[in-house]
Amino acid sequence: MKIEKIQVLRGPNIWSIRRKKLIQMRLDLEEMEQSPTNKIPGFRERLENIMPSLYSHRCSEGKPGGLFQRIEMGTWMGHVIEHIALELQTLAGMDTGFGRTRETKTPGVYNVVFSYIEENAGVMAAKEAVKLAECVIDDRDYDLQECIFRLKQTRERERLGPSTGSIVEEAESRNIPWIRLGKNSLVQLGYGIHQQRFQATITGNTSSIAVDIACNKELTKKMLDEAAIPVPKGGLVYSIDELESTITKIGYPIVLKPLDGNHGRGQSINVNDWDTAVKGFELAQQISSRVIVERFITGYDFRVLVVNHKMVAAARRMPANVVGDGERTISQLIDIENKDPRRGYGHENMLTEIVVDSSTLDLLEKNGFHLESVPQKGEIVFLKSTANLSTGGTSSDVTDMIHPDNITMCERISKIIGLDVCGIDIMAENLTQPLKETGGCILEVNAAPGFRMHLSPSDGLPRNVAAPVVDMLYPPGKPYRIPIIAVTGTNGKTTTTRLISHIVKNNGYRVGFTTSDGIYIQNTLLTKGDTTGPVSAEFILKDPTVEFAVLETARGGILRSGLGFGTCDIGVLTNIKEDHLGMNDIHSLRDLTRVKRVVLDSVKKSGWCILNADDEYSMRLSGDLDAKVALFSLDENNPHIVKLSREGKTTCVYEEGFVTIKKGDWKIRITKVQNIPITMEGKAKFMISNVLAASLATYLYGFAIEDIAMALRTFIPSAQLTPGRLNVFKFKNFKVMIDFAHNPAGYEAIAEYLSNVEATKKIGIISGVGDRRDEDIRKCGQIAGQMFDYIIIRNEKHLRGRTEDEINGLIIDGINSSGRNVSYECIPKEIEALKHAMGMAEEGTFITALSDVVDNAIDLVQDYQHRESQEENNPN
Repeated sequence: MKIEKIQVLRGPNIWSIRRKKLIQMRLDLEEMEQSPTNKIPGFRERLENIMPSLYSHRCSEGKPGGLFQRIEMGTWMGHVIEHIALELQTLAGMDTGFGRTRETKTPGVYNVVFSYIEENAGVMAAKEAVKLAECVIDDRDYDLQECIFRLKQTRERERLGPSTGSIVEEAESRNIPWIRLGKNSLVQLGYGIHQQRFQATITGNTSSIAVDIACNKELTKKMLDEAAIPVPKGGLVYSIDELESTITKIGYPIVLKPLDGNHGRGQSINVNDWDTAVKGFELAQQISSRVIVERFITGYDFRVLVVNHKMVAAARRMPANVVGDGERTISQLIDIENKDPRRGYGHENMLTEIVVDSSTLDLLEKNGFHLESVPQKGEIVFLKSTANLSTGGTSSDVTDMIHPDNITMCERISKIIGLDVCGIDIMAENLTQPLKETGGCILEVNAAPGFRMHLSPSDGLPRNVAAPVVDMLYPPGKPYRIPIIAVTGTNGKTTTTRLISHIVKNNGYRVGFTTSDGIYIQNTLLTKGDTTGPVSAEFILKDPTVEFAVLETARGGILRSGLGFGTCDIGVLTNIKEDHLGMNDIHSLRDLTRVKRVVLDSVKKSGWCILNADDEYSMRLSGDLDAKVALFSLDENNPHIVKLSREGKTTCVYEEGFVTIKKGDWKIRITKVQNIPITMEGKAKFMISNVLAASLATYLYGFAIEDIAMALRTFIPSAQLTPGRLNVFKFKNFKVMIDFAHNPAGYEAIAEYLSNVEATKKIGIISGVGDRRDEDIRKCGQIAGQMFDYIIIRNEKHLRGRTEDEINGLIIDGINSSGRNVSYECIPKEIEALKHAMGMAEEGTFITALSDVVDNAIDLVQDYQHRESQEENNPN
């Protein structure tokens, strides 16, 4: 078997709108296409022996063991690999279960699709599933445990930490979108101008001064002491002499910790003699030259969490430990403890496995133990000096037992330090009594406190401590999304996107939009190129200045990665025509419709799907969408328009020279088409169609008719505003038009426009696009033969696997089938073709360059215009 391609889908896609995280593996079964599972002797038994947990997979049988039953009956290997990939992830602590396997148009080649939790782990699961299946087929050994361990390692490298993850999950539960910024724990909630950022549990509102104070333990202690908050006695030391002086003042036992340390690194606790104190000082100085020495306070280690200056949770923490039974060694007791199902690798479970390291051995030695010691029955042996859950510690929820005085004190502390998310470490016998009565003290105040101990305590109630963080970032009534209008279709996407953006901008919004020629914010080009995929959409949604997004959304990005957004307010489908067929398993207009409808299925139920009533395949979707549907048409008597009008619904039509909104039998005329420059005085019907789509979308969003009309009248087509969309350049004796038309539907639209253009001679510069079907290239040649008097065939810049002669031959076949005797010649380079056409132009000639690289063509034509203008102004 051969993996041809693995794609990671990250948004709504052709397989699922709701399941956004999918792996799509294109798998060639090769000779296994002739060997379903029931023809492979012993396959089921060997697979069950390696991976018995697959018994839980119900498959289409709907019961445990269903997959194995299907294997007995006979199924294709792609289907089995789908289930193996899912189970590998589940065994590695990433429980997920959606899958689909479908054969492509190529016999023996399948798309194996399955859900993932962590992206790289999902890709790894795809590859390992194929390897495992091949081992089962060939009766070879496969080390499943080694694979699972590597998957776990990948998961831990990639996943958000438990604190960050909990905030993301809470945001998702409220339908707040989020974007991970980079590989670490920096996350954006919301879109555009309404975004909020946080990293771990530090929010964009967290004061940097407060973080500096919290990181400076000595300053924190001083500020709390001055505010009558109980803190341990001690001081900051730089040398052995200062250490000795401080110990003389406060006495033993003591705690030593680096001033700038965190997570318990470099700490020594319950030190009772000078030699150990010196070792502890040297250990702390490895992290910070300044070392805090404090009186060791006995009692229990508590953590109180304060969010937005309100106490939300409290936990009692216990360092990793084992309890002796009088029979087993410490090493054996650790092994038994790690078998607790609540413990796992990294952050996968409630508790973390206890790892024996040098700090463990040092602590055991300090307390008179070693790994082979047998502690007495009931004796607690501590394995770590700090109670961090990441090193195997445990926690018990005590939120409901904390005394009101202690709650008030902790909330005061958060304001004194200035932290919006604040973790307060307390040492005391209990929190049920005021600290002033128990002799307890505040040990530390932490910025970016971990949430895990509160989310999944070993004992007591779990607390949703992420909720108050999201409440703080997005209080009731505060928006977190910006409006999104997504535009898809075969032809007219870019112009419709630009029209909508222009209308939105003229209504006072700061608009960001993506097109096939670049990413723009307020008409400023920020990134040049074809930017119609999910990365470009995310670019707009991440920009903190954007108030409104209009996103051109092409088929390539949808197939490659899915949508770059989860939902949109309005989805516009301009049309569905032959283009890019035969690529990426899209072979028919029905297949293409399935791709385009992804945008419409992402429209929220209260939003609008804008469809072209003049387009057959678009209308096939009209009765099968969750959101509301509105139609536009060049003909007010279109049957679909008439039907919606009878139902009292809203449409947009071209009637009696006007762009008109129809609401039932009522007509609201926006403006005359002749007043809309982009329509070329009404001669470009396909541009009128784009105007109808843009007008309907913006009207349904809520913009006023007068404002839409004004924007349409001020949208002036030009090489700067609409590059490659009916760009007409006037010379003294002839005209040149440059357009991006590159498929039969585009050519037909240009032909209709040229039929209304008066010219003594019409010259066309055309090329065939290498990744189109033969019949599409021939059709373009045929249409060109019908609309031009003379044709120059140039070579496509990107041949995409074809030869120049092959493409040109198909075009010539099309020209010869046009029914007209049209002269043509081949000039390979576009620039030379343009120069030649302008050189042979006569009085009244109209040259049309249908170019896929509009920049070069526009630059050349504008340069000729400039030279002609100079010659007229300077005849000598």
